[in-house]
Amino acid sequence: MIRTLYPFFLRTHLRQACRVLGGLLIGSPLLAQVHAQAAAPPPAAPAARPASVLQPRGNVLFIGNSYLFGSGSPLRYYRANTVTDLNGTGFGGVPAVFKLLANQAGLEFAVNHELVSGMGFDFHFEKKADLIGRSWDRVVMQSFSALNRAQPGDATVLIRAAHQIADLLQTKNPKVDIRMIATWSRADLVYPETGHWHGKPIEQMAKDVRAAYDRAAAGRPQIRGVIPVGEAWNRAFEVGVADANPYDGIDFGKVSLWGYDHHHGSTYGYYLEALMVFGDLTGLDPRSLGKGERAGFELGLSGAQAVALQRVAYDELMAMKGRTSLPSFTPIGPAR
Repeated sequence: MIRTLYPFFLRTHLRQACRVLGGLLIGSPLLAQVHAQAAAPPPAAPAARPASVLQPRGNVLFIGNSYLFGSGSPLRYYRANTVTDLNGTGFGGVPAVFKLLANQAGLEFAVNHELVSGMGFDFHFEKKADLIGRSWDRVVMQSFSALNRAQPGDATVLIRAAHQIADLLQTKNPKVDIRMIATWSRADLVYPETGHWHGKPIEQMAKDVRAAYDRAAAGRPQIRGVIPVGEAWNRAFEVGVADANPYDGIDFGKVSLWGYDHHHGSTYGYYLEALMVFGDLTGLDPRSLGKGERAGFELGLSGAQAVALQRVAYDELMAMKGRTSLPSFTPIGPAR
Protein backbone atom coordinates (compact mmCIF):
# COMPACT_ATOMS: atom_id res chain seq x y z
CA MET A 1 0.00 0.00 0.00
CA ILE A 2 2.74 2.44 1.01
CA ARG A 3 4.78 1.47 -2.06
CA THR A 4 1.72 2.16 -4.20
CA LEU A 5 0.98 5.61 -2.74
CA TYR A 6 4.59 6.87 -2.66
CA PRO A 7 4.86 7.71 -6.40
CA PHE A 8 1.48 9.49 -6.24
CA PHE A 9 2.54 11.72 -3.34
CA LEU A 10 5.90 12.40 -4.96
CA ARG A 11 4.32 13.47 -8.25
CA THR A 12 1.78 15.65 -6.43
CA HIS A 13 4.39 17.46 -4.35
CA LEU A 14 6.58 17.99 -7.38
CA ARG A 15 3.71 19.54 -9.35
CA GLN A 16 2.87 21.85 -6.45
CA ALA A 17 6.49 22.91 -6.05
CA CYS A 18 6.78 23.69 -9.76
CA ARG A 19 3.59 25.78 -9.68
CA VAL A 20 4.87 27.78 -6.69
CA LEU A 21 8.32 28.26 -8.17
CA GLY A 22 6.89 29.24 -11.54
CA GLY A 23 4.66 31.84 -9.93
CA LEU A 24 7.56 33.30 -8.05
CA LEU A 25 9.69 33.57 -11.17
CA ILE A 26 6.93 35.00 -13.32
CA GLY A 27 6.38 37.78 -10.80
CA SER A 28 10.09 38.32 -10.26
CA PRO A 29 11.45 41.72 -11.37
CA LEU A 30 14.77 40.01 -12.15
CA LEU A 31 13.08 37.59 -14.56
CA ALA A 32 11.10 40.42 -16.11
CA GLN A 33 14.36 42.29 -16.64
CA VAL A 34 15.93 39.23 -18.26
CA HIS A 35 12.95 38.80 -20.60
CA ALA A 36 13.02 42.51 -21.48
CA GLN A 37 16.71 42.41 -22.24
CA ALA A 38 16.29 39.31 -24.38
CA ALA A 39 13.46 40.90 -26.33
CA ALA A 40 15.14 44.28 -26.81
CA PRO A 41 17.32 44.72 -29.90
CA PRO A 42 21.06 45.04 -29.23
CA PRO A 43 22.32 48.64 -28.94
CA ALA A 44 23.61 50.08 -32.16
CA ALA A 45 27.38 50.38 -32.37
CA PRO A 46 28.50 54.02 -32.22
CA ALA A 47 29.33 55.33 -35.65
CA ALA A 48 32.98 56.10 -36.26
CA ARG A 49 33.55 59.77 -36.89
CA PRO A 50 34.93 60.40 -40.39
CA ALA A 51 38.59 61.36 -40.37
CA SER A 52 37.74 64.41 -42.48
CA VAL A 53 36.08 65.99 -39.44
CA LEU A 54 39.48 66.41 -37.78
CA GLN A 55 41.62 69.24 -39.04
CA PRO A 56 45.18 68.00 -39.73
CA ARG A 57 47.81 69.95 -37.81
CA GLY A 58 51.01 68.20 -38.85
CA ASN A 59 53.35 66.22 -36.63
CA VAL A 60 54.63 66.85 -33.14
CA LEU A 61 57.53 65.21 -31.30
CA PHE A 62 57.78 65.01 -27.52
CA ILE A 63 61.31 64.66 -26.11
CA GLY A 64 61.78 63.99 -22.41
CA ASN A 65 61.64 61.49 -19.60
CA SER A 66 59.31 60.03 -16.96
CA TYR A 67 57.69 63.43 -16.42
CA LEU A 68 56.18 62.99 -19.87
CA PHE A 69 55.52 59.25 -19.99
CA GLY A 70 53.72 59.45 -16.66
CA SER A 71 55.79 57.29 -14.33
CA GLY A 72 53.88 56.09 -11.28
CA SER A 73 50.46 56.70 -12.81
CA PRO A 74 47.94 55.11 -15.19
CA LEU A 75 49.20 57.43 -17.93
CA ARG A 76 52.29 55.32 -18.53
CA TYR A 77 50.60 53.01 -21.02
CA TYR A 78 47.47 55.07 -21.61
CA ARG A 79 46.23 54.90 -25.23
CA ALA A 80 49.72 53.94 -26.37
CA ASN A 81 48.32 52.72 -29.70
CA THR A 82 47.36 56.30 -30.63
CA VAL A 83 50.92 57.67 -30.60
CA THR A 84 54.25 56.60 -32.11
CA ASP A 85 56.87 55.61 -29.54
CA LEU A 86 60.23 56.03 -31.28
CA ASN A 87 61.97 53.96 -28.58
CA GLY A 88 59.48 51.09 -28.79
CA THR A 89 58.79 51.09 -25.05
CA GLY A 90 55.01 51.14 -25.43
CA PHE A 91 54.41 54.36 -23.51
CA GLY A 92 51.36 56.56 -24.00
CA GLY A 93 51.73 59.20 -21.30
CA VAL A 94 51.13 62.92 -21.62
CA PRO A 95 51.55 62.77 -25.43
CA ALA A 96 48.59 60.39 -25.69
CA VAL A 97 46.47 62.60 -23.42
CA PHE A 98 47.42 65.63 -25.51
CA LYS A 99 46.36 63.83 -28.69
CA LEU A 100 42.96 62.97 -27.22
CA LEU A 101 42.41 66.53 -25.99
CA ALA A 102 43.27 67.83 -29.46
CA ASN A 103 40.91 65.33 -31.11
CA GLN A 104 38.07 66.61 -28.94
CA ALA A 105 38.88 70.10 -30.22
CA GLY A 106 38.62 68.80 -33.80
CA LEU A 107 42.37 68.74 -34.40
CA GLU A 108 44.51 65.86 -35.58
CA PHE A 109 48.21 65.79 -34.69
CA ALA A 110 50.51 62.93 -35.66
CA VAL A 111 52.03 62.50 -32.20
CA ASN A 112 55.46 60.94 -31.68
CA HIS A 113 57.65 60.71 -28.61
CA GLU A 114 61.19 59.84 -27.57
CA LEU A 115 61.17 59.43 -23.78
CA VAL A 116 63.80 57.87 -21.50
CA SER A 117 63.50 57.80 -17.72
CA GLY A 118 65.74 60.14 -15.73
CA MET A 119 67.46 61.73 -18.71
CA GLY A 120 68.12 65.32 -19.72
CA PHE A 121 68.59 67.13 -23.00
CA ASP A 122 72.26 66.12 -23.17
CA PHE A 123 71.37 62.41 -23.28
CA HIS A 124 68.81 62.87 -26.05
CA PHE A 125 71.27 64.87 -28.16
CA GLU A 126 74.19 62.48 -27.62
CA LYS A 127 72.34 59.15 -27.77
CA LYS A 128 69.13 59.72 -29.70
CA ALA A 129 70.06 62.18 -32.45
CA ASP A 130 69.22 59.60 -35.12
CA LEU A 131 65.65 59.37 -33.82
CA ILE A 132 64.92 63.00 -33.03
CA GLY A 133 66.91 64.50 -35.91
CA ARG A 134 64.07 64.48 -38.43
CA SER A 135 61.71 67.01 -39.95
CA TRP A 136 59.13 67.89 -37.32
CA ASP A 137 56.50 70.64 -37.43
CA ARG A 138 56.44 71.04 -33.65
CA VAL A 139 58.64 69.75 -30.86
CA VAL A 140 57.83 69.81 -27.14
CA MET A 141 60.77 68.94 -24.91
CA GLN A 142 61.58 68.68 -21.23
CA SER A 143 64.87 67.94 -19.43
CA PHE A 144 65.95 66.53 -16.07
CA SER A 145 63.70 67.70 -13.23
CA ALA A 146 66.44 69.19 -11.01
CA LEU A 147 68.21 70.71 -14.04
CA ASN A 148 71.39 68.70 -13.38
CA ARG A 149 71.58 65.32 -11.65
CA ALA A 150 75.09 65.83 -10.26
CA GLN A 151 74.59 69.50 -9.39
CA PRO A 152 70.91 70.26 -8.74
CA GLY A 153 69.98 73.77 -9.77
CA ASP A 154 72.87 74.19 -12.25
CA ALA A 155 71.41 74.86 -15.71
CA THR A 156 74.70 74.96 -17.67
CA VAL A 157 74.36 71.52 -19.28
CA LEU A 158 70.63 71.97 -19.89
CA ILE A 159 71.10 75.25 -21.75
CA ARG A 160 73.97 73.97 -23.89
CA ALA A 161 72.13 70.77 -24.84
CA ALA A 162 68.87 72.63 -25.53
CA HIS A 163 70.73 74.76 -28.06
CA GLN A 164 72.33 71.70 -29.63
CA ILE A 165 68.96 69.99 -30.07
CA ALA A 166 67.38 73.18 -31.42
CA ASP A 167 70.18 73.58 -33.98
CA LEU A 168 69.86 69.93 -35.04
CA LEU A 169 66.09 70.21 -35.49
CA GLN A 170 66.40 73.40 -37.49
CA THR A 171 68.69 71.71 -40.01
CA LYS A 172 65.86 69.25 -40.71
CA ASN A 173 63.09 71.86 -40.83
CA PRO A 174 64.01 75.57 -40.76
CA LYS A 175 60.45 76.40 -39.67
CA VAL A 176 60.32 74.01 -36.73
CA ASP A 177 58.34 75.31 -33.74
CA ILE A 178 60.03 74.23 -30.48
CA ARG A 179 58.49 74.63 -27.02
CA MET A 180 60.08 73.60 -23.73
CA ILE A 181 58.23 72.46 -20.61
CA ALA A 182 59.38 74.02 -17.34
CA THR A 183 58.50 71.35 -14.79
CA TRP A 184 57.28 71.44 -11.21
CA SER A 185 58.75 71.67 -7.74
CA ARG A 186 59.69 68.28 -6.34
CA ALA A 187 58.28 67.89 -2.87
CA ASP A 188 61.03 65.37 -2.11
CA LEU A 189 63.65 68.09 -2.74
CA VAL A 190 61.85 70.74 -0.69
CA TYR A 191 60.42 69.24 2.50
CA PRO A 192 63.07 66.66 3.58
CA GLU A 193 66.19 68.21 5.13
CA THR A 194 68.39 66.56 2.51
CA GLY A 195 66.61 68.28 -0.37
CA HIS A 196 68.44 70.89 -2.44
CA TRP A 197 65.54 73.35 -2.09
CA HIS A 198 64.89 72.58 1.58
CA GLY A 199 63.91 75.64 3.62
CA LYS A 200 62.47 77.47 0.62
CA PRO A 201 58.78 77.80 -0.28
CA ILE A 202 57.41 74.94 -2.35
CA GLU A 203 56.88 77.34 -5.25
CA GLN A 204 60.55 78.33 -5.51
CA MET A 205 61.96 75.29 -7.26
CA ALA A 206 59.42 75.65 -10.09
CA LYS A 207 60.41 79.33 -10.45
CA ASP A 208 64.10 78.41 -10.59
CA VAL A 209 63.42 75.76 -13.23
CA ARG A 210 61.39 78.27 -15.26
CA ALA A 211 64.24 80.80 -15.12
CA ALA A 212 66.66 78.19 -16.47
CA TYR A 213 64.38 77.33 -19.39
CA ASP A 214 63.88 81.03 -20.14
CA ARG A 215 67.66 81.39 -20.44
CA ALA A 216 67.78 78.43 -22.80
CA ALA A 217 64.95 79.82 -24.95
CA ALA A 218 66.53 83.25 -25.17
CA GLY A 219 69.50 81.84 -27.06
CA ARG A 220 67.62 80.28 -29.97
CA PRO A 221 64.78 81.91 -31.97
CA GLN A 222 63.48 78.52 -33.10
CA ILE A 223 62.55 77.88 -29.45
CA ARG A 224 59.25 79.74 -29.54
CA GLY A 225 58.51 79.65 -25.84
CA VAL A 226 58.39 77.92 -22.47
CA ILE A 227 55.26 76.16 -21.23
CA PRO A 228 55.05 77.00 -17.48
CA VAL A 229 53.75 73.69 -16.14
CA GLY A 230 55.52 74.14 -12.79
CA GLU A 231 53.91 77.53 -12.31
CA ALA A 232 50.53 76.02 -13.18
CA TRP A 233 51.14 73.66 -10.24
CA ASN A 234 51.98 76.71 -8.09
CA ARG A 235 48.70 78.30 -9.15
CA ALA A 236 46.80 75.15 -8.24
CA PHE A 237 48.31 75.36 -4.73
CA GLU A 238 47.46 79.05 -4.47
CA VAL A 239 43.79 78.74 -5.43
CA GLY A 240 43.20 75.66 -3.27
CA VAL A 241 42.72 73.08 -6.00
CA ALA A 242 45.81 71.10 -4.94
CA ASP A 243 47.52 70.41 -1.62
CA ALA A 244 50.99 71.94 -1.38
CA ASN A 245 52.53 69.47 1.09
CA PRO A 246 52.00 65.73 0.59
CA TYR A 247 54.06 64.94 3.69
CA ASP A 248 51.38 66.12 6.13
CA GLY A 249 48.38 64.55 4.40
CA ILE A 250 46.05 65.82 1.71
CA ASP A 251 43.45 68.40 2.74
CA PHE A 252 39.83 67.43 2.19
CA GLY A 253 38.53 68.56 -1.19
CA LYS A 254 42.00 69.00 -2.68
CA VAL A 255 44.07 66.75 -4.93
CA SER A 256 47.73 65.85 -4.78
CA LEU A 257 49.60 66.70 -7.95
CA TRP A 258 52.47 64.43 -6.89
CA GLY A 259 52.49 60.66 -7.01
CA TYR A 260 53.40 58.33 -4.16
CA ASP A 261 57.12 59.22 -4.34
CA HIS A 262 56.47 62.99 -3.93
CA HIS A 263 58.61 63.45 -7.03
CA HIS A 264 56.75 62.35 -10.14
CA GLY A 265 53.28 63.56 -10.96
CA SER A 266 50.02 61.93 -10.02
CA THR A 267 47.26 61.47 -12.57
CA TYR A 268 46.06 64.96 -11.59
CA GLY A 269 49.51 66.46 -12.04
CA TYR A 270 50.06 64.90 -15.45
CA TYR A 271 46.56 65.87 -16.53
CA LEU A 272 47.35 69.50 -15.71
CA GLU A 273 50.60 69.17 -17.67
CA ALA A 274 48.70 67.85 -20.72
CA LEU A 275 46.19 70.71 -20.47
CA MET A 276 49.01 73.24 -20.48
CA VAL A 277 50.60 71.66 -23.56
CA PHE A 278 47.23 71.49 -25.27
CA GLY A 279 46.43 75.15 -24.63
CA ASP A 280 49.88 76.35 -25.67
CA LEU A 281 50.18 74.35 -28.89
CA THR A 282 46.61 74.83 -30.10
CA GLY A 283 45.98 78.34 -28.77
CA LEU A 284 42.56 77.18 -27.56
CA ASP A 285 40.79 77.55 -24.21
CA PRO A 286 41.17 74.30 -22.22
CA ARG A 287 38.02 75.17 -20.24
CA SER A 288 35.99 74.39 -23.36
CA LEU A 289 36.72 70.68 -22.80
CA GLY A 290 34.42 70.76 -19.78
CA LYS A 291 33.42 68.19 -17.19
CA GLY A 292 32.73 65.51 -19.81
CA GLU A 293 36.28 65.59 -21.17
CA ARG A 294 37.15 62.04 -22.23
CA ALA A 295 40.73 61.60 -20.99
CA GLY A 296 39.91 62.88 -17.50
CA PHE A 297 36.94 60.52 -17.32
CA GLU A 298 38.95 57.51 -18.47
CA LEU A 299 41.73 58.30 -16.00
CA GLY A 300 39.35 58.51 -13.04
CA LEU A 301 38.96 62.27 -12.50
CA SER A 302 35.58 63.56 -11.46
CA GLY A 303 33.94 66.17 -13.64
CA ALA A 304 34.52 68.80 -10.96
CA GLN A 305 38.23 67.93 -10.71
CA ALA A 306 38.69 68.09 -14.49
CA VAL A 307 36.96 71.48 -14.64
CA ALA A 308 39.04 72.86 -11.76
CA LEU A 309 42.31 71.82 -13.42
CA GLN A 310 41.15 73.17 -16.78
CA ARG A 311 40.51 76.52 -15.09
CA VAL A 312 43.98 76.53 -13.53
CA ALA A 313 45.54 75.78 -16.92
CA TYR A 314 43.56 78.56 -18.59
CA ASP A 315 44.52 81.15 -15.97
CA GLU A 316 48.21 80.23 -16.17
CA LEU A 317 48.23 80.24 -19.95
CA MET A 318 46.55 83.64 -20.01
CA ALA A 319 49.16 84.96 -17.59
CA MET A 320 51.92 84.25 -20.12
CA LYS A 321 53.50 87.35 -21.59
CA GLY A 322 52.10 88.33 -24.96
CA ARG A 323 48.99 86.15 -24.80
CA THR A 324 45.74 88.08 -25.17
CA SER A 325 43.17 85.37 -25.81
CA LEU A 326 42.43 81.67 -25.97
CA PRO A 327 39.38 81.12 -28.18
CA SER A 328 36.71 78.75 -26.93
CA PHE A 329 35.37 75.81 -28.94
CA THR A 330 32.63 73.20 -28.81
CA PRO A 331 34.18 69.80 -28.07
CA ILE A 332 33.33 66.84 -30.29
CA GLY A 333 33.54 63.14 -29.64
CA PRO A 334 37.06 61.71 -29.70
CA ALA A 335 38.40 59.87 -32.71
CA ARG A 336 37.99 56.12 -32.49
